[in-house]
Amino acid sequence: MTGLPALPPPPAAEPARQAPAPLPGRLGPTHTLILLVAFPALGTALFLNGTPTSDILILLGGCGGVGAAVLTAAGGGRRLMAVLVEAAVRSGAGK
Repeated sequence: MTGLPALPPPPAAEPARQAPAPLPGRLGPTHTLILLVAFPALGTALFLNGTPTSDILILLGGCGGVGAAVLTAAGGGRRLMAVLVEAAVRSGAGK
């Protein structure tokens, strides 16, 4: 024994890191890719089947609006939804 302190044990190996999960209410890369492919594909299919362009734009705009409302509601955007509902009620009441 030499009287020198013992070396500390080596640090434990870090576990493999995974990519962080997207936050609730946020679109991940997979969701974005699906939207980028689905909307133009749906519009093209409707156009090739003879649907008028104005109807296609109305349909896809409605789908986008419903999707945005669902993401807002599911993502905890209660304040934004409350503001939108309040604005709709006030416009309906003429205030």
